Amino acid sequence: MFYESHNVSQIDPVRVLVPSGALGLNYDKAALDRAIAVGPDIIAIDGGSTDSGPAYLGRGVSKYSRASTLVEWRGLIEARARAGVPLVIGTAGTCGADSAVDWMFDITAEIARDTGQKLKVAVLKSSQDPGAMAAAFKAGRITPLAGAPQVTAEDLKSCANIVALAGAEQVAAALNTGADIIIAGRTTDTAIIAALPLMRGGHAGAAWHGAKIGECGALCATNPQSGVVMVEFDGDGFTVVPMAEGALATPHTVSAHMLYENADPFILFEPGGHLNVSDAQYTALDARRVRVSGSRWVPSDRYTVKLEGARVAGFQCVLMAILRDRRYVQNAESWARDIVAKCRAKVIDRLGLAPEAFEVEIRLIGQSASFGALETRQSAAVEIGALGIVTAGSEALADEIGKMLNPYLLHHPLTAEEEQPTFAFPFSPAELSRGAIYEFCLNHVLELDDPMDGFSLEVTEVG
Repeated sequence: MFYESHNVSQIDPVRVLVPSGALGLNYDKAALDRAIAVGPDIIAIDGGSTDSGPAYLGRGVSKYSRASTLVEWRGLIEARARAGVPLVIGTAGTCGADSAVDWMFDITAEIARDTGQKLKVAVLKSSQDPGAMAAAFKAGRITPLAGAPQVTAEDLKSCANIVALAGAEQVAAALNTGADIIIAGRTTDTAIIAALPLMRGGHAGAAWHGAKIGECGALCATNPQSGVVMVEFDGDGFTVVPMAEGALATPHTVSAHMLYENADPFILFEPGGHLNVSDAQYTALDARRVRVSGSRWVPSDRYTVKLEGARVAGFQCVLMAILRDRRYVQNAESWARDIVAKCRAKVIDRLGLAPEAFEVEIRLIGQSASFGALETRQSAAVEIGALGIVTAGSEALADEIGKMLNPYLLHHPLTAEEEQPTFAFPFSPAELSRGAIYEFCLNHVLELDDPMDGFSLEVTEVG
């Protein structure tokens, strides 16, 4: 038997189907069909991440293709109809900002029209007004987490977008509307999975622990790219069952996921408390399934939600040249250092800028672009990509400095006495304007009197 329930408690099990680690990464359609046949109680999928940096939150957009999102979301909406259960997406549109939630809602409405379905959609939004957050900061309701940057009320006001990470309580409120589909703004990755087991009286430690293990789909199994996993919750623990052919859950693959994006493999902080898995036991029921018990949920004395904020940090222009001559490859670091010094001097002289008003850097791809001065490995490269990055206070200024850098990257010699070289630009024009760049500026929590403070919930029918 491919799927066998392992319920050792007195309450009915709650089966949460997680199709993939994120909408846009694709999923195994055969495994999804197999999971639907088992009978899930809810389908939950994450829609976002901060992995690709702050620009998506700053701009309030998704990193994923609309066409890909539409195809995958349509498949899940059709699967939801067959199963007759709610479908929930958390952190919609990568960043979970209100504009990204609206983008996801429009895709949902389009699918409903095309498929002739009438759908009740609950929209949970989590964007925060920067002015209101500045006032909350002054009132002492926003406090830093470990390693948080020093911020002021003005820093909060300068954010292009701020989102609060919803927990299980906010997702439960959306589920209580009886909606077919829930489109949530920024949530913790676990909240969309933990909410229903908690609502039905499941073990709180198991609900949060199982949600953590299942948050990235089959990443907790031996075939992580397959995506589809079922997590079955009961009154004492949970069981992890990968749904793809050949995918196996083992005590190692399951327990190891507590390390994923988590500083402490035994503690996980969530709104309203923290999970402690120090006493958790991981038992292989067979070659495919793992049961976990012994996790503990520790409530906190105040309810807080994490804040994420992104703001404009300047404007950039980028260029690239390819070095292939062996002598230049061997001396690329000194060549790049000389270009930066000469270009900066020219910018200061001709544009009258203060030295701290702009940045020019060259990263040597194939040598030290990732680690810079921290690089310890050395190897002989065939060619090196010299990535020029200009950062300034306006797009026009960054582009102007990029044009000053251009001739250096094309023709700069190692010494003044030798013949002038010519290097390769992989594209023309060589300068690519990146426009505004963004930085994360918050690692703080906001204290709430009620979990729904700061969140909005609206129910609409589409189709």
